[in-house]
Amino acid sequence: MARREFSASRIPGFATVAILVFCALYAPIVMLVAYSFNVGESIAIWEGFSFRWYPVAWNNEQVRDVTLRSLTIATVASLVATTVATMAALGTTRRRRTRGQTLIYLMINQPLMVPEIVTAVALLIFFASIKVATGYQGLGYLIIAHSAFCIPFAYLPIRARLEGMDRTLEIAASDLYATQWQSFRYVTLPLLMPGIVAGMMLAFVTSLDDVVITLFVKSAGQDTLPTYMLAQIRRSVSAEVNAISTLLLLLTVIMLTAFFLLTRRRNQ
Repeated sequence: MARREFSASRIPGFATVAILVFCALYAPIVMLVAYSFNVGESIAIWEGFSFRWYPVAWNNEQVRDVTLRSLTIATVASLVATTVATMAALGTTRRRRTRGQTLIYLMINQPLMVPEIVTAVALLIFFASIKVATGYQGLGYLIIAHSAFCIPFAYLPIRARLEGMDRTLEIAASDLYATQWQSFRYVTLPLLMPGIVAGMMLAFVTSLDDVVITLFVKSAGQDTLPTYMLAQIRRSVSAEVNAISTLLLLLTVIMLTAFFLLTRRRNQ
């Protein structure tokens, strides 16, 4: 009698548990989106359907300022983090295995293993000394801090893509007298691009919603959208926060959809 392969879906109660898990994950998000269309100011009592809070959020000059600042920081930080992560991934995968390579891998992924509050305090102490010495109080500190924190988030999908790539084409390019740069430019980079895009998107989203590091590193008047929303919730909760959160959710869905279409087209 042939043995049947193990499948978690055959375990009794698997479907029920899966449904409960999905409800726990997505029910709060559905409620958040629904109450962003509430005509009243309460986020817990439904008073009727309205788009009232979206124009309120759009016409709020402070919301526009912090949103633009958040997008600027996230864009620059994701570009820097992805560039560094790509070079690190190439350096740790496209070479012979050497002693200490595991230590290098652990050091790159250190922000993922250390509590974020520890990283935030370390960055606060480090940048505080620089601020005292230079007198500079600009956004550069936030960009550097976000870039450093986002490197492992970009590194993991890029490294995974490199490790899963067939090196036959790269070897063939070398056999056809292509230089290392030509081999990378015309063979490795196009094949690696889905991993780079995935890493950049992950770094962008991580930077966009970061609160802890931003609170510790930012100077006065440098609130980002997450820190602004946290401050608003501490004062008084209104459906404007729901509207802003829904727009952020929409931005994330658009980015994920674009990434899915891009990778599917490349795989075809």
